[in-house]
Amino acid sequence: MYRTHTCGELRLSHIGQTVTLSGWVQRRRDFGGMSFIDLRDRYGLTQLAFNEGVDPAMLEIARSAQREFVVQAVGKVVERENKNGNLATGEVEILVSEFTVLNRAKTPPFTIESETDGGEELRMKYRYLDIRRAPVREKLLLRNRINMMVRTYLNDLGFADVETPFLIKSTPEGARDFVVPSRVHHGQFYALPQSPQTFKQLLMVAGMDRYYQIVRCFRDEDLRADRQPEFTQIDCEMAFVEQEDIIETFEGLLKHVLREVHHYEVGSIPRITYDEAMRLYGNDKPDIRFGMTFVELNDRVKGSGFAVFDNAELVVGIKVEGGAGYTRKQLDGLTDYVKRPQLGMSGLIWMKVDDQGQATSSVNKFFDEAALAGWAEAFDAMAGDLVLVLAGNANKTRKALSELRMHLAQELGLRKSDVFAPLWVLDFPLLEWDEESGRWFAMHHPFTSPKPEDIPLIDSDPGAVRANAYDLVLNGNEIGGGSIRIHDRSLQQRMFDLLGFSKEEALEQFGFLMNAFEFGAPPHGGIAFGFDRLVALMGGDEVIRDYIAFPKNNAGRDVMIDAPSHIQMTQLTELSLGITPKEQA
Repeated sequence: MYRTHTCGELRLSHIGQTVTLSGWVQRRRDFGGMSFIDLRDRYGLTQLAFNEGVDPAMLEIARSAQREFVVQAVGKVVERENKNGNLATGEVEILVSEFTVLNRAKTPPFTIESETDGGEELRMKYRYLDIRRAPVREKLLLRNRINMMVRTYLNDLGFADVETPFLIKSTPEGARDFVVPSRVHHGQFYALPQSPQTFKQLLMVAGMDRYYQIVRCFRDEDLRADRQPEFTQIDCEMAFVEQEDIIETFEGLLKHVLREVHHYEVGSIPRITYDEAMRLYGNDKPDIRFGMTFVELNDRVKGSGFAVFDNAELVVGIKVEGGAGYTRKQLDGLTDYVKRPQLGMSGLIWMKVDDQGQATSSVNKFFDEAALAGWAEAFDAMAGDLVLVLAGNANKTRKALSELRMHLAQELGLRKSDVFAPLWVLDFPLLEWDEESGRWFAMHHPFTSPKPEDIPLIDSDPGAVRANAYDLVLNGNEIGGGSIRIHDRSLQQRMFDLLGFSKEEALEQFGFLMNAFEFGAPPHGGIAFGFDRLVALMGGDEVIRDYIAFPKNNAGRDVMIDAPSHIQMTQLTELSLGITPKEQA
């Protein structure tokens, strides 16, 4: 047998036992006639001791073992003289009597330590080595732990884990599909699922009642820190439910995970509407771990003779508590931040309240003491506070102020990774108008039900129709989103009409779902959580890459296996793709 114990389990209670360990050499230390090896496996690290009296041949073998050699050691558990309080096994060591090198290893391209000298691209190329490092390994183990927590919670509530297909039909809505050519059906293609949306609705028609799946999904879109071309969802659907049933069930899931991972108790999760989120925070996934809510100043500053305000659609600001100490250089830096091309603001206006409660601003010549006192009142600004104001087009200004709010929170250390502030955002618009194409698009997806009381507005005022939808936000990140679905064929057809589908197009793309609705579809709704994002946030990060075993880089490439790559011409011919070697290159 290769081992009787792991490298993380031996304690003082094992003293006197003869054990066998196997693992990787973390490091070796030689002192005259004695040597020590730190042996590592997934479970921890144990010190091996080779004393002066050991077989010289075995000592020579041990001293040939370099970092990352795979070795086996047999020996007696003894108490360490120099204990290591940083190790779970730090009170014991193995007095080695037998030692075998199971496999030699090349020198790794970077150090396999918690703090490594390897760059990100190099570590991704040798991801199997990177996973040996404790920080990465622990992130993957956290992922596994949360996976099991989710399954336990949902199984206990009667949800059934049902697999849905990976080779499906491409549809025009949503993000860009990854497509798979069919060899048998020349010129036709499958698509990889962006989500199992229609299949889980069909499972509700099928009477499965409560479904879940921790499932891989695929979207061919530009990447960023919290996005990969293939990702994992906790996908759920329930029959005979209303919005409140969904919220109660999955609020419980998040509380369960927070409690089990961090012993963190969350009370009732607050709720705000989409309109409130945009008005108070400038985005629909606000971070509520800190304040700095938006205050609109239009009523107080319009008609003052200050053209920047008079000509603006919106004048809005935030209060930075204790920020009056910001220097002119720091304020200029914030001004440069909002003037970046990504935000495009023309400038930033500030007001400070000094220790005597006197307000001064960067626009003193346009606003007297009484006017500035009115600003301070609007923001509830006290001595020592700073107010930052932007003005311009409403949507652009809200977006810029939202970015500035998050930037300041990061600088001030307000985005604490050990604080968790979930929030439900409700009542999204059902539709959004695209100027370029001149048509409506579904803000979530075309199967989202409108609020029942807004259905009469579908024909007369589509932009005013609210979706029966909900997002769960955690620390400024959307971790879950869902809706009550349309389960009536006629209403679904009205939705397709509004989105610009002809009856023929709707039937071609979604006829299977429309037909299913005619066979007794129950009221149903669901939600999907971004599992990678949830796990990363539980780990105190917002970058999901290290929480995925084998991720892609920012260009969507797997640099370890070199994918995507060219395929043989014989395969292209079989698939009737007709790509020449020159085109492939």
